[in-house]
Amino acid sequence: GGPACAAGMVRQETAGAPGLAAAGGAEAAAAEVRLSRRRWAVVLLFSSYSLCNAFQWIQYGSVSNVFVRFYGVSAFAIDWLSMSYMLTYIPLLFPVAWLLDKRGLRIIALAGSALNALGAWVKLGSLKPHLFPVTVLGQVICSMAQVFILGMPSRIASVWFGSREVSTACSIAVFGNQLGIAVGFLVPPVLVPNVEDVEKLAYHISIMFFMTAGVATALFILVIIVFKEKPPHPPSRAQALIQSRPTEEYSYVQSILRLLHNANFLLLMVTYGLNTGCFYALSTLLNRMVIHHYPGQEVNAGRIGLTIVLSGMVGALISGIWLDRTKTYKQTTLVVYIMSLVGMIAYTFTLSLGHLWVVFITAGMLGFFMTGYLPLGFEFAAELTYPESEGTSSGLLNVSAQIFGIAFTIGQGQIMDRFGTKAGNLFLCSFLFLGTVMTAFIKADLQRQQANLDNEQT
Repeated sequence: GGPACAAGMVRQETAGAPGLAAAGGAEAAAAEVRLSRRRWAVVLLFSSYSLCNAFQWIQYGSVSNVFVRFYGVSAFAIDWLSMSYMLTYIPLLFPVAWLLDKRGLRIIALAGSALNALGAWVKLGSLKPHLFPVTVLGQVICSMAQVFILGMPSRIASVWFGSREVSTACSIAVFGNQLGIAVGFLVPPVLVPNVEDVEKLAYHISIMFFMTAGVATALFILVIIVFKEKPPHPPSRAQALIQSRPTEEYSYVQSILRLLHNANFLLLMVTYGLNTGCFYALSTLLNRMVIHHYPGQEVNAGRIGLTIVLSGMVGALISGIWLDRTKTYKQTTLVVYIMSLVGMIAYTFTLSLGHLWVVFITAGMLGFFMTGYLPLGFEFAAELTYPESEGTSSGLLNVSAQIFGIAFTIGQGQIMDRFGTKAGNLFLCSFLFLGTVMTAFIKADLQRQQANLDNEQT
């Protein structure tokens, strides 16, 4: 999942408030606002190593049946390779967020790209069937890298980009992650065909691991060379103000406690977790579901995953533009949630019909609304929790998503083993229905909009 761009945009708006301008004093006025040419290199480089990391998340899941045979482990063990990403995120989120605030972008970028490359090299040591623990270790290192990646897009956008292009920059940064998942569905089934001979299989797997390690290492070296802490001049008035202000002590614990006392935000946190958790479970178990009904169709299973992600990227883009135009946060979130449920029901009852093209269509519809919901959740959260740091609210949404993601992946996997895929998918449908009902109860208390209106009136 990718934390959307709420953060960058809010920071630009709030920092431009007249009250703060006075506090910034003369330095801010003196600071020259100029855009750095390097900014596009920075955001594209971030997007690339984010892509590489997301690819490593799903590279086992998209050919899970092949890895089950190669390592001689259960399908559940292979599912854990995807779930490790969700598990490490939960304890590491707040230490990393604190580090980003204290130490800045460059350290976080170096750590993220270094861990990503290290994990890819460790996996190269796992090319024998008895070396499954080594592959697990490599994947856990990659999952630590992900914690250093997910929280970055909004910060990169607000530190490097002007106020008019901040949301575009943020979308580019988030797209890398989505694109990585897409490549992770598409490439492994092509590189690692389901062959009988274990030696041949090891050779195919080694090609995939070598390519990944090579790309990850090249990206790490580029980060060392290209990635600077911040541009020589602030890119916007907002950044000039932030940089000229004395850094006041900000208490994470207080902020989290305030958010956990906000009833509307708590409802959103649970409903966001339910929707995104379903999406994680679906992505992780997709290969198993499709192969069960369409044996030998590994490559098409990957393409269905690709369809989900690509239609989701379109959905996310459209819902972002729609929100900027209409500001109808509650209504849009509710409609998209209902459509996610409809899509999930359609997918559940068409999967076993024996027509792959139907599965492509229902999976595409499902992805369009489920992934389209991701930025909506972050934006709505930023509205409900203003003026808290958006990093904290989106972090809590992510934690909720990871917890439900693990629970749903385990639950659905077990139900599928005992009662078949339809029962497993109905299990997800029931939780999407619950989320829809809960979303209807969220009050649209748009505090950020209110602040903007007040500013305009003053």
